[in-house]
Amino acid sequence: MPDPYLSSLLAGAVLGLSAGAAPGPLLTLVLTETLTQGIRGGIRVAMAPLLTDPPIILLSVLLLAELARFSWALGILSAMGGVVVLHMARQTWTAPMNLPPGVERRSLSLRKGMITNLLNPHPYLFWFGVGAPMLLRDYQEHGVLAPILFLSSFYCCIVGAKVTVALLTARSRAFLRGRAYALLLKILALLLGLFGLFLLRDAWNLVRGLL
Repeated sequence: MPDPYLSSLLAGAVLGLSAGAAPGPLLTLVLTETLTQGIRGGIRVAMAPLLTDPPIILLSVLLLAELARFSWALGILSAMGGVVVLHMARQTWTAPMNLPPGVERRSLSLRKGMITNLLNPHPYLFWFGVGAPMLLRDYQEHGVLAPILFLSSFYCCIVGAKVTVALLTARSRAFLRGRAYALLLKILALLLGLFGLFLLRDAWNLVRGLL
């Protein structure tokens, strides 16, 4: 497989695993549903990004395509993406190892997962600042296969990570406080930090070309 395609796969995998395994509103909902309604409920909630993200991706790509002819705009977006990813890295590194508080015996369905994801600012920040620029750049440089590979690996990993955490939690609640989960988050945080620095480097190269 050519290197650009492998890069797209790896980038999607790292970002997807980080978004899927790091604590946040949707993962909290996945765990709460798993603990109260069983593993099937947790898996249903984990599928929410597959339904809520496509309109966000389409809108961000269309807007970015209009700005693509302005190098300064791409530089700003790349810098914003770098900051967003570095912030994700910091949040992942410092994530608390606690179960969601106040678990109640109530039904949390796919619809609630979709509402949670739509009201969460992280998907919007990610796709406007990171995901859409990568998709457009990959398409322009390598054709349609590269963005398809990125999206495929991203969603396989983000959904797969949430489902895996739900499965492990269903078997043992101690998993979320265990060393394996903490180590996974640290590794993902380091990878995210490296990725964010690469985006900032790209932003600098774009701006420097205009000087």
